[in-house]
Amino acid sequence: MQKFSLRTKILSLFISILLFVTLMITGIYSYVEWNQTKDSIGQRALDVATSISLMPEVIDAFELEEPSEVIQPIAESIRERVGAEFIVVGNQDSIRYSHPQEFKIGRTMVGGDNDQALVHGQYYKSEAVGSLGPSLRGKAPIINDQGEIIGIVSVGFMLDDIRGMVYDRLIVIFITALVVLGLGIVGGVFLTRSIRRDILGLEPHEIVSFYRERKAVLRSIKEGIIAIDQDGKITILNHSAREMLGLTEDAKFKPIDEVLPNTNMKQVLENGEPNVDDEIILKDRVVIVNRTPIYENGEVAGVVASFRDKTEIQEMLNTLSEVKSYSEDLRAQTHEYTNKLYVISGLLQLGHYDEAIRLIQEESNQHNYQTKTLFSHIEDQTIQAILLGKIGKASEKKVELNIDENSSLSPLPKHINTSKMITILGNLLDNAIEAASESDNNEVTFFATDLGNDIILEVSDQGTGIPKELQRHIFEKGFSTKDEDDRGYGLSIVDEVVNELSGTIEVQSEVGKGTVFTVYLPKRMNEGE
Repeated sequence: MQKFSLRTKILSLFISILLFVTLMITGIYSYVEWNQTKDSIGQRALDVATSISLMPEVIDAFELEEPSEVIQPIAESIRERVGAEFIVVGNQDSIRYSHPQEFKIGRTMVGGDNDQALVHGQYYKSEAVGSLGPSLRGKAPIINDQGEIIGIVSVGFMLDDIRGMVYDRLIVIFITALVVLGLGIVGGVFLTRSIRRDILGLEPHEIVSFYRERKAVLRSIKEGIIAIDQDGKITILNHSAREMLGLTEDAKFKPIDEVLPNTNMKQVLENGEPNVDDEIILKDRVVIVNRTPIYENGEVAGVVASFRDKTEIQEMLNTLSEVKSYSEDLRAQTHEYTNKLYVISGLLQLGHYDEAIRLIQEESNQHNYQTKTLFSHIEDQTIQAILLGKIGKASEKKVELNIDENSSLSPLPKHINTSKMITILGNLLDNAIEAASESDNNEVTFFATDLGNDIILEVSDQGTGIPKELQRHIFEKGFSTKDEDDRGYGLSIVDEVVNELSGTIEVQSEVGKGTVFTVYLPKRMNEGE
């Protein structure tokens, strides 16, 4: 099926409507003009007939032997002045006393429409076919002084002449209608061009396709997107922006300064200069914003801003940092075992076989004890890898990382992915190892179980502990008991990840005796899973 362009459709519809309206108005006007002209001429014929019927000369002439000698000159004189086709005066028997064609005087009037005047004495208009053809007539009875009907006056205008008068007027109307139609078509062409230019030459199906694609793209983008027009009103507000800033769809088409006062998008709208990676606070959230002006015909027609929650970026960086730390822990463990292998190799080369055997047995016993507990009680490979890496790191810092023999943990459910577990265990174990390395009792214990509905992870140390007045602040961003820069984010991120998994985290600490962190993670995110 052939598809017509939007321009063709609009122009066709516009011309059709204009043509229909023009023809309808012309038709109505023609009908009204015809009826008005007929009424006007009919009334003129009746008025002339009435005037003649009341003339004393005409009434008196009926007493003469040859009434036509008086009536004919009077009738013809009046006919020429009023422009009538005929003025016929007849007696009671419809015998003519006057006629434009004198040879018809004395003959009977034609048309058969005299009874109303001659019998009933009425004044009226009629249409009939007379000796001259179809005509519009005005009829008036002639009444003498005694009140008797003695004759009739018939004044007529030919219907063809009336039609000619109407046609002459309609030609003017028709020409005017053609001019209006032509101007309308020209205006329609310019209108369709303007519409096509406004929609960048796109067809409706292309606009629909672009709209669907834009909607899908905006919804799939994790970054918040806000766009404003040249009046500073919001035109685009994607799903991520609404969720991140707690806005609703009602915010669209409102001034940006009314919804978000400190976006500085109006400043970009005024100066046309883009901003990149600007850190601001929107709705109590720290976000990174990029603002780009939208140009149209060399002028700024709007601004689009993309922004992302800095918290998410920080979480990503911390996750990468944890992965990097995990990798470094594994390298540290490798380095430590390499050193021990060098020692064993040196002892063997020096012939100290007993010492070498004793060192190998000690290392083997310790390794067997750790790995036996690790691999027999902890079945999840992610946690096994994390613990192996942290054991090496603890060994480097002269800290002993023990795995509780009572631990029992099956593979983790799918909703607890590797990055989340690295974030939780990595931060808790690092903090515990650091606390233990600063105390006389350099021991850290890890316990895990999933016997109930929750997965329980517990990390304890016997370090310096945390004062009670500080314990309520340890999960706040930027808070740290260490007076160092770039600290205070680990536990806050752990808390956020645990909340994402619908879990809880508890801390028990006593100054001088150590700290215990316990994490509870539900095996299922909700009852429907």
